[in-house]
Amino acid sequence: MIVALIDSGFGLLPTAAWLRKLRPDVDLLLQLDPEGAPWGPRPQDWVVDRVVSAARTARDLGAEVVVLPCNTASVTALEHVRADLGAGVPVVGTVPAIKPAAAACRSVAVWATAATTASPYQADLIARFGGEAKVTGVACHGLAEAVDRGDMAGVRAAVADAAARTPADVEGVVLGCTHYPLIVDTIVAALPDGVRLFDSAQAVAAQTVRRVEALGGPAIGDGTVRVYLSGRPGELPPGAAAYEPGRLLGAG
Repeated sequence: MIVALIDSGFGLLPTAAWLRKLRPDVDLLLQLDPEGAPWGPRPQDWVVDRVVSAARTARDLGAEVVVLPCNTASVTALEHVRADLGAGVPVVGTVPAIKPAAAACRSVAVWATAATTASPYQADLIARFGGEAKVTGVACHGLAEAVDRGDMAGVRAAVADAAARTPADVEGVVLGCTHYPLIVDTIVAALPDGVRLFDSAQAVAAQTVRRVEALGGPAIGDGTVRVYLSGRPGELPPGAAAYEPGRLLGAG
């Protein structure tokens, strides 16, 4: 059983980690797009084409379940991917954890990329699941990109900017981009004491496991992880000279 996870960058890692914990026997195909990243500022049609193309590649490489552990990809392209792959390949999207946050907190901020914050999809989620809570969208400009670059000065600056635009009475912050759990300590340090964080990686992984098990039979595998990257071979670290765009990079 091969499960593919598709994201522009490192945002797929929290969901991959939970999948490894829940079903260590499942083989994972991690598809990152350094050539096209970041997806957030890109035009909608461009993102749809990019994500659908990546999903087709996943299918061709043997993936039986496809996961979009990326809010931008899910908001923009989830239904397009499902239509393209058909009913035979389950596709799991990512939804910001607005419902549990609103159930537990009176004031909630949803930190996300500018594209997700402005999307009708997020507005609909807030309307459907916000309940009695006050829910505010906060666009975190440049934060996902800084995470992908490993630019901690940029991360701290983007987090500080988002925190400054977050309501003072906030009780819960929804991490509405899958990159953000990777710098959770920085986010916690920028928020008032006692603010709760909510993210969806565990829930997405659990849903993926349900889809895997619904296919029937054991998920026979040895826990192999393969990484598939788009272009930019000239920017790879030393020792990767044999890399070619679109080539699978090893197992481990």
